[in-house]
Order: sequence, then structure tokens, then C-alpha cells
Amino acid sequence: MFFFSLIVLIVSVILHEVAHGYMANWLGDPTAKLAGRLTLNPLAHIDPIGSILLPGLLLISQTVTHFPLLIGYAKPVPINPHYLTGKYDEALTAFAGPGTNIAIAVIFGLAIRFIGGPETPLQDAFTTITYLNMVLALFNLIPIPPLDGSRVLASILPGPLGRWYDDFRYGFERMGIVSSTLIIMLIFYYVLAGPFSVLLQAMFSLLTGVAI
Repeated sequence: MFFFSLIVLIVSVILHEVAHGYMANWLGDPTAKLAGRLTLNPLAHIDPIGSILLPGLLLISQTVTHFPLLIGYAKPVPINPHYLTGKYDEALTAFAGPGTNIAIAVIFGLAIRFIGGPETPLQDAFTTITYLNMVLALFNLIPIPPLDGSRVLASILPGPLGRWYDDFRYGFERMGIVSSTLIIMLIFYYVLAGPFSVLLQAMFSLLTGVAI
């Protein structure tokens, strides 16, 4: 299950990133397409640290640290906001990634509910797919830069509040993905882990009919 979980996470993260690119391209931003990122070839998306090292270390250390989250990231799909002229285009592009993870979780979660009966290896596999995609969706929708939730929030906040949050978001993102990821993990571990786990378990049980 260790290797299966790692593979599911990598594939789910890649689908997440590709969805960003396809949505941006559909809304008029060809940047990801021109960069060759509208592909499911993992070589175009895998980040050695975010896609392999970080989730691998988290998986290995969970028995000791009990850190309740398995996360990772791929190379961010390049987006040029100057092409996104609609009021909510950036929000739609940002939501496309976690939206894809939500769709995957719903499909496999409902499969768990309808299969029913005694636990089988197939159900274990579906549980892993559902759970990891729910984690990716919920985690990425947290409105902390550079997570997708921050872009969604920036697009819907009104007037001066939206501009202030945009300035805050851009300043945070300039720190770089590795530094910002470490800060987010610390915030999550010390502040958000409890509520996140409760929400995740409730949504998983509601979708699948199975408690975790």
C-alpha cells in the first residue's frame, strides 16, 4: 500500500496540474499548452522534491510523527493572468485542480458505497484513491498562498479587500514554493490539523458510507 499510495498521489497531483492548464487554455491562456504541459506524461510534471521526496518522507515518518496529512506537489503549470480577462477566470483556473480531485473522489467514493459487502483489496484501493483526492482537494482549497484557495478567494473578495489580499498573496508567493510549503505545513500541523481531520472524516463517511 505504501507504493500504491505514492503512485495514486503522484497521478492525482499530475491530473490536478493538467486541469489547471486545460482550464486556462479554454479561457484563452495558451501558456501551459505552449510549454508542453497539457500532457499526462509524468516526466513533464514531476518535481523531484514535491512529487517524490516530500510525500515519501511523510509516508515513512507517519508511524512516528502521526502527521495526519500526505501531500505533494508537481511543477506548477505556468499561467499568464494577462490572458485571463474575465472577472472569475483566475478563480476558475485555480479551482480546476481541486475540482478534478473532487470529481475523482466522488467517483471512487460512490463506488465504495455501491460495492458494499465485506472489505476487499479493491475496496482498499478505492478507499486510498478517494481519501488522497479528498485530502488534495480540501488542502488546496485552504485560502493560504500559494494554495489554489488563495486565488479563488482573491477573485471573489470585493474592492480594496481583494487588492490588499492580492498584494499579500504575491508577496508570499515570491518566497518560493519550497519555503512556502514548509510554512504551510507548520501552520497546518499546529493550527489546522484537528479541524481538517474532523472535516475530512465527516465528508469521507458522508460520501462512502464508511467510517475512517
